[in-house]
Amino acid sequence: MNTVWHYLADEELLAQLISGLPVWGLLLAAAAGIFLLSKGADLMIDGVVDLAERTGLPKVVIGATIVSLGTTMPEAFVSVLAAFQGDPGLALGNGVGSIIADTVLIFGLTALISPVPLNRYILNRNGWWQVGSATLLALLSALLLLLPEGRRFIGRPMGVGLLILLGVYMYMNFLWSRGHSEEEMGTDTGEHESGASLPVCWAMILGGIVMVISGARILIPAASEIALRLGVPQDVIAATMVAFGTSLPELMTAITAVRKGHPEITVGNVVGADVLNCLFVIGAAAAARPLSVPVNFYLIHFPVMLLTLWSFRAFVSVNRGKTFPRWQGLWLLAIYLGYVIFQYTVLSRA
Repeated sequence: MNTVWHYLADEELLAQLISGLPVWGLLLAAAAGIFLLSKGADLMIDGVVDLAERTGLPKVVIGATIVSLGTTMPEAFVSVLAAFQGDPGLALGNGVGSIIADTVLIFGLTALISPVPLNRYILNRNGWWQVGSATLLALLSALLLLLPEGRRFIGRPMGVGLLILLGVYMYMNFLWSRGHSEEEMGTDTGEHESGASLPVCWAMILGGIVMVISGARILIPAASEIALRLGVPQDVIAATMVAFGTSLPELMTAITAVRKGHPEITVGNVVGADVLNCLFVIGAAAAARPLSVPVNFYLIHFPVMLLTLWSFRAFVSVNRGKTFPRWQGLWLLAIYLGYVIFQYTVLSRA
């Protein structure tokens, strides 16, 4: 056990271990990292929700902020560590790719297999934060094209600015929840007693954080080494394989919600996760170390992100029923399929 933690803590030893693995060993290491990320985030979410219920925090805050914060922890750790390790494509690609995966894959899949209630309280407030924060990120990145090539990076001031917006978002959610009853919000008004004591809640949270950090430490070098050996750009790997892996908590939340007959949980979680991926994940990574913006982001990642979120926003505006039609889920899934195919057939050969 001490040897394992020694490798996780020592950057040079970990890099040597990963570089010496065969391809199948790298795939197993990546799978182990994704497993730890997913299970750690799941354990952490359970602990946070139980703690929130015991302390009487409003349910809308739990769903739209705390649960989303828990499910985006893997993306945050992966991107911040990648930034420290000098992999800006991995750090930025993971954040942007997770926004795309959360919306087109997770929400699209949920809407396709089950009618998803259209919660206008969440979508008319948090929904504009969802599309607005991503559009702001794309516009600020586009302005970088006016600078000389060597200075085109998302700097620490921009990262800190995104984190400040995150604080505003969290605070406004708290004010919204206090200003409206749960009946007005369209949320569940039933009581849910937590069976876990406060020490157990904290143990679950801390244990989940340790698993998430360990998973990130394994996944980042494994993904980087796979990208290097296959000749695939790191931002392509980050925006697909790593982004999908770190989005597994949101995917598992969506599947569980549908299975238990509560698909409406997916809406708040996906919208909140998109906001946090932009403001928290990318903001924290940029605050840790300035992130250069590869050309591929202007060609594919940012356009697909904006197409995805504005399509979702358009669906909210035009829908007059109480649920999202299944064809809208199919449209979002088609975007994701084209996004992945284009990257691996075109960008990886460029």
